[in-house]
Amino acid sequence: MTTDQTPPDSQPLDESTVTELARVVTGDDDLYYRKGHEIAGFLRRAGWQDVPEYDGQYRREWALELLMERRDRPAEIEKVLLRLANAREYLDEPEVLAEVVAAVNSFLVHEGLRLESGGGGPRLLACDPALAHPAEYGATELKAAMNDIIHDPAMVLLLQRRLDEARTCYAHGAHVAAIVMLGSLMEGVLLQTVVERDRTLLGNTAPRNAKFETLIDLCHTAGWIDGDAQKFSHVLRRYRNFVHPDMESREAHRPDRDTLGICWQVVNAALNDLAASANGPGGK
Repeated sequence: MTTDQTPPDSQPLDESTVTELARVVTGDDDLYYRKGHEIAGFLRRAGWQDVPEYDGQYRREWALELLMERRDRPAEIEKVLLRLANAREYLDEPEVLAEVVAAVNSFLVHEGLRLESGGGGPRLLACDPALAHPAEYGATELKAAMNDIIHDPAMVLLLQRRLDEARTCYAHGAHVAAIVMLGSLMEGVLLQTVVERDRTLLGNTAPRNAKFETLIDLCHTAGWIDGDAQKFSHVLRRYRNFVHPDMESREAHRPDRDTLGICWQVVNAALNDLAASANGPGGK
């Protein structure tokens, strides 16, 4: 595979990974469904040459046969992966793109790779296979989707990108950058939650002037996040301030992988609380 940090002599994907890839290409399991002839069209759009016409056999078996035939040609498989993350494939259902990319990454991570669909176009990046294990982020798993918490679709996309960028930083060992992104994400989610649920909590303060510290306490007082999430969100806030090198220079401790794992647990806990309180008193 040709990625930002993948060796040029990369090995073919494991057969089980290719099997899962066939599942996503065909769109089984409630993903983006493709009929047999549409699978052939997809592969051509991905840049494959000499794609045979669909012969009427079971879609997934047929797609798997084609993928396995080119499994030892990593550049051809990469074309398929990148096309799966291309927004042009989902013009009729744009919201499906994120689901497809997430489905691919759920098994691709075991190969030390991650698929991304950003403003700069689809990319295939090297990543830490440890991302496959939620425990690496802490004991608390994220059970909520961003749109379980936030109403504004544009803000949902923006905040989700922050979360994705934090994962990218984590995958490449950029621990301080990941923590800064998590703090930014948390501040944005809390502010948008206050604005959407009860803007009067800000008093005369304009939303853009609301402080992260204040937002944490307001959301706890409103009953939207629990006391432990409040307490440790302040810890995350202090680490987030390491975006200023002077702030980091004053601390003896340097954030590492363990620090990031704790911060991720804090974010997961707070977001889970916000989602759980969304339909309760004062919620959406």
